Amino acid sequence: MNQEITAEVDEQESREGLTALDRCDVCGAQAYIRVELASGDLIFCSHHGNEKKAQLEPVAVSWHDESSKLLAR
Repeated sequence: MNQEITAEVDEQESREGLTALDRCDVCGAQAYIRVELASGDLIFCSHHGNEKKAQLEPVAVSWHDESSKLLAR
């Protein structure tokens, strides 16, 4: 039972955390925003995520934004 819980947590973390391999669905730049919709996920660079935020936020199940990493040193 404990292994099932650990697997679920690991899956959730890997799904939410974005890496350098995740690419914007619009332009192919590195993705910093993941939008979970009822029909599936979309990932965006900071530019396109902010551009589409007003349209998608009302229908989004969750909005995961890591764009603060752009300013981290």
